[in-house]
Amino acid sequence: MNEFLQSLRLWFAPQRIRDEGDTPDYRFSLANERTFLAWIRTALALIGGGFAVDQFLPGLSWGVRAGLALALLAAGVLCALRAVNHWVRCERAMRRGEDLPVSRFPTLLSLAVAVVAVAMVVVVLFGWEGR
Repeated sequence: MNEFLQSLRLWFAPQRIRDEGDTPDYRFSLANERTFLAWIRTALALIGGGFAVDQFLPGLSWGVRAGLALALLAAGVLCALRAVNHWVRCERAMRRGEDLPVSRFPTLLSLAVAVVAVAMVVVVLFGWEGR
């Protein structure tokens, strides 16, 4: 828990990362930042998809539409939060000369998106009219 709180503090004061270890080759830090930005783009796409499902599929029953939209929105929120957490953890590991952290989050996000995609395939193939 202490490690998590320290990591959370670094979200809002990233200059404190410089207090740990040695400065890595700037190319690695920039690659870490590009990865962060890719996660943020993914989060924005998921959030946009959630709004699109809600706004542009009025023919779906409310429950189905809300469920799909909320699943995409929640995945987007989690992805955005995970992006900054992953950035901090990787930056700290590089400065300390440690192995980069591993995570199950990409697998979980992929499974969540796949479940929503399968649900959308079912809706497209069989329809789901609102009542």
